[in-house]
Amino acid sequence: MTDGDKNTTLSSTSDILVDLQVETSSRSQKIQKFVPFVVLAVITAHFAWATQYFIVETDDVLRHTCCDGYGFLMILYIFIAFGYSYAYLIKPYMLGPVSRCLWEPFVEKIAKIFGARYVYAVIHLIILGVILAFLIYDCWDEPERLIPLAGLAILLIVSFAFSVHRKQIKWHTIIWGMILQFVFGLFTLRWETGRRIFACVGDKVTTFLGYAKEGSAFVYGDKLVHEYHIFAFEAISTIYFLAFIINILYHVGIMQRVVANFGMFLRAIMGTSVCESVNSAANIFLGQTEAPLLLKPYLINLTGSEIHSVMTGGFASVSGTVLAAYISYGANAAHLITASVMAAPAGLVFSKLLFPEIEEPETFEDNVALVESEFSSVLDAASQGASQATQIVLGILANLIAFVATVYFINGVLGWFGGLVGFTAEDELWTIELIVGYIFTPVSFVLGVPWPECTKVGQLIGLKMMVNEFAAFSKFKEMDLTPKSQVIATFAICGFANPGSVGIMISTLSALIPQKSHLITRHVFRAYFAGTIVCFATACIAGMLSA
Repeated sequence: MTDGDKNTTLSSTSDILVDLQVETSSRSQKIQKFVPFVVLAVITAHFAWATQYFIVETDDVLRHTCCDGYGFLMILYIFIAFGYSYAYLIKPYMLGPVSRCLWEPFVEKIAKIFGARYVYAVIHLIILGVILAFLIYDCWDEPERLIPLAGLAILLIVSFAFSVHRKQIKWHTIIWGMILQFVFGLFTLRWETGRRIFACVGDKVTTFLGYAKEGSAFVYGDKLVHEYHIFAFEAISTIYFLAFIINILYHVGIMQRVVANFGMFLRAIMGTSVCESVNSAANIFLGQTEAPLLLKPYLINLTGSEIHSVMTGGFASVSGTVLAAYISYGANAAHLITASVMAAPAGLVFSKLLFPEIEEPETFEDNVALVESEFSSVLDAASQGASQATQIVLGILANLIAFVATVYFINGVLGWFGGLVGFTAEDELWTIELIVGYIFTPVSFVLGVPWPECTKVGQLIGLKMMVNEFAAFSKFKEMDLTPKSQVIATFAICGFANPGSVGIMISTLSALIPQKSHLITRHVFRAYFAGTIVCFATACIAGMLSA
């Protein structure tokens, strides 16, 4: 066989292999399109089976099984069915025509009659007036519950005073963000059904995270985990399990879809850009280092205001991977989840109040797609998630040891100085908790904390701002607070706005977008300030709506 024949044969073989690869890829894509519907069919079949069993074989009442039993399964099925309908029917085929045929003509007619500028102003005033009237009526017999309303007004005024471009503030974003925050709070804190739903969700989260204890007990032994309840072996080990699950959800695309849909909801209501809206939604579930990764290719195109929003969202919320640690300190799971949800719109509100958009964003809904998974399989995603959690665990433990030791060192020095001037009694010793408690007592008061407990909650706020939220929650566990103060304190300290997180934020974003490092370092402390205010704002809402 000549060299020419060999080359021809090799070329033909190569062409055949390419065709096979294309055919295999096309077949794989077709199969992947059918997988979601096969899963839905299986879920539907099980739901029908469970429905038949519930009606025929049991005597349970539906409302008594809404958190555990057939009722809970029905709620899950409704959510899943709606998700499928929205993704494959409503969004691609119905949403656009409905908007063009009904909503847009309606807005145009109203705008012609009244003028768009005045119409939206009137709508905003009506909604705010209804909310204010409800609060006055609801607090008529307890006027002290309106104190957090004054606190919220103070936070807005302070943020406006420190704004870098006051004339560029989009008040539509601010007003609708506050409305969303209030609606979320009303649904979860005052509406009995909403409270039950989030209490049920909180119980399920606690139960779910509790399964990690079995894995931890297998490795470390039952005594360390179940009997002695050692923090490093019981609560912190849960992070491995949660990182394992999150990576699986990320690989199969569920996490991206949930985050994208909630982000688009925030964008539609508040008018913020795609990237900052999706990042705020991601911060409900992910931490300040993980959330920006969902939009990694587009970070380089973000404006200064969008980068500020990304950082604010990271400081204003907490990661789902650390919820177990806070719960182990006595925090209510439902309150932690509520605080994370409320922080999403609130983060955009105070970010855009302190640093309004003055540039033209380059990322839009039609040119942004969430990053796909880089893992080769579900097993690869799961194992890497558990391995990557090691860095998180070591970081938490190292920070706890270092910061708590620093607090004790400072307390030793302060106690020595105080002792030299006569403050030697145990309840008179100078400590950092005592000092920051007095400093933040006025803040606690405007959040709605009863005056006798303001100093205690002030200590928690001070520890969270000066050390970290772990130190604050560990102190929270030792305090004897009333239920209302516990709720307000949980909201006020549920965020990553602390000195250590500033360094983490700078290093993470600078590694992702080194070209924007000058903007990151310039605005990081403003974002830290905004994230702190967001926690106070959600605490104000909780203070107003907590009975």
